[in-house]
Amino acid sequence: MARTEESNLIVGLDIGTSKVVAVVGEAGPDGAIQVVGAGSHPARGLKKGVVVNIESTIQSIQRAVNLAEQMAGCRIHSVYTGISGSHIRGFNSHGVTAIKHREVTPEDVARVIEAARVVAIPADQKILHILPQDFVIDGQEGIQDPVGMAGVRLEARVYLVACAVSAEQNIVKCVRGCGLEVDDVILQPLASSRAVLTQDEKDLGVCLLDIGGGTTDLAVFTHGAISHTEVIPIAGNQVTNDIAVAFHAPTPAAEELKIKYACCLKQLTYAGERIEVAGVGDRAARALSRLELAEVVEPRYEELFEVALQKLQHSGFEHLIPAGVVLTGGSSQITGVIELAEDVLHLPVRRGLGRDVTGPSEVLDNPSYATAIGLLLFGIENRPGRPGVGSRVGHKGWWTRLRGWFQGNF
Repeated sequence: MARTEESNLIVGLDIGTSKVVAVVGEAGPDGAIQVVGAGSHPARGLKKGVVVNIESTIQSIQRAVNLAEQMAGCRIHSVYTGISGSHIRGFNSHGVTAIKHREVTPEDVARVIEAARVVAIPADQKILHILPQDFVIDGQEGIQDPVGMAGVRLEARVYLVACAVSAEQNIVKCVRGCGLEVDDVILQPLASSRAVLTQDEKDLGVCLLDIGGGTTDLAVFTHGAISHTEVIPIAGNQVTNDIAVAFHAPTPAAEELKIKYACCLKQLTYAGERIEVAGVGDRAARALSRLELAEVVEPRYEELFEVALQKLQHSGFEHLIPAGVVLTGGSSQITGVIELAEDVLHLPVRRGLGRDVTGPSEVLDNPSYATAIGLLLFGIENRPGRPGVGSRVGHKGWWTRLRGWFQGNF
């Protein structure tokens, strides 16, 4: 059934290395958010999260969007899309300003955040997100919403996310090449965190590992706000390549083996369980045991979690995440991945699925849709004219009042 009020729909578009996912959502009168359409198509034209072929990427986006349109019965005009890749840089900054009228106003908060964003970055990069962690008024720390509080000196601790200008421009160009507009570009792990993490986890301290096709995005949250990000160049495509090389199988067949039969722990398989591997060219298919497949897959996932542990240790957040680790992304669906992660990281681990939305189980129960759902939630919560909360600053209500000011100045 065609939807007549297409302007009420929001679309999250996750342009990943291995697949493009589009999710269409609608907020009801009671505030409940429902997924009314979804589409997924293998990605062509991206490498490790970065566009390397414009035309191929446009075609992949168009096909995913067409599938989402058919399911939702609507015409998509604009999207909220994500960005990732090794060009992403995150760092902490600090700003100070005087409180003009001895009581903090939204304008004071805007000025202190503007002071915090004035940092030197390379000419080929731009600030993508300004994410306030907390505020300090006259030495009093840990303030989350300073508006209305009395004082003379206001400080802001923020986490800045920068990206390559060309990488963002290429993503926008690809989306516009499909006849769509870009409402906003959001850091992918930030979007994923909105979909799969609880506020309690963020407050206590948690690490998100979004395992995609080309890269794994790591994001640490402490005291309710994002504190650290990393991009790990190990992900699902490397596992597929390992399988293809080890068993002399074509890449599509290796990908199918990974999805259907791969296991991260050898002890969860046995040699008597046989599977068939397609041959390259005219070569005949041959059989191997699932145990042999696990012996190829396990070392790569073990390497991924060891690198993640090293990143956490180097950043100093290893002992600041008592809520543990949440895995999401399409490559987190492999059997045994939770057990292996707990064994390597020595932390509690769970798999993260889309939250705060309703819709088809094949979308909500699939971690490969998590980023797109997070982009959808971001779009609905930051939609112009809608009351609500802002996800740029950890979902604090005062950001909505500042959003217009930033749009007018940056």
